[in-house]
Amino acid sequence: MLSRLTRSQAVAVCAVPVAALIATAVFAPLPFSVAQPGTTANVLGDNKGTPVITISGAATRRTSGQLRMVTIEATGPDARVSLGDVLGNWFRTDRAVMPRDAVYPTGNTVKEIEQHNEAQMQQSQDAAAGAALKYLGLSSDKVRITLKLAGVGGPSAGLLFTLGIIDKLDGDGGGGDLTGGRTIAGTGTIDTAGRVGAVGGVALKTQAARRDGATVFLVPKAECADARAELPKGLRLVPVTTLKGAVDSLVALEKGKGSVPSC
Repeated sequence: MLSRLTRSQAVAVCAVPVAALIATAVFAPLPFSVAQPGTTANVLGDNKGTPVITISGAATRRTSGQLRMVTIEATGPDARVSLGDVLGNWFRTDRAVMPRDAVYPTGNTVKEIEQHNEAQMQQSQDAAAGAALKYLGLSSDKVRITLKLAGVGGPSAGLLFTLGIIDKLDGDGGGGDLTGGRTIAGTGTIDTAGRVGAVGGVALKTQAARRDGATVFLVPKAECADARAELPKGLRLVPVTTLKGAVDSLVALEKGKGSVPSC
């Protein structure tokens, strides 16, 4: 049949299925999520009318400055992300196209993913309380810590929760604030031994931090390169691997003495 058509007619006939395939590729859902800078929250203050950190069984101190945990916002696990969405956001510095499996657990329902993120947040809060009390030499039998941050899941606020608890209980250890009155932001997981872990999405988190007034950003050392990639002007990166290292860096910044590592 095609042998009886002219060259232009044959090209036109073949172009129809090719165009259909391209259209399908453009609009078909792909296994990606599109992320952008999310909200931040000062762990030393209130969030939606409720204190983020509540401590009983030990004297607490008034604090100045802010310790802001940061988030990214991503398209939902059941959202349709097309080739057009991927191409439209690929070269934007305020967006990131990420494999969906890197953002959400594989093979779970939306409800199961929400429960997973909530469980990770609870584990992060428990680890933060344990790490802070261990660092200060206090007993969990006498000191009770409650952490509340509505609408946020996952483990990436662990480091900032821990620093917030330490600042409320002990500050810099000499009567001053860990923040030195600054707005400090950061990200990183924490375990009860005080080890800081990587979290992902730091290039977007630095943008959220600077947008909300931060001048210093604590970043897991392994993610320095990612954090530098789209670093906003006026934001200083401080790499951390341990809770002690993070506290030491903040105290050195506050007092203007000692070395502060950089990425």
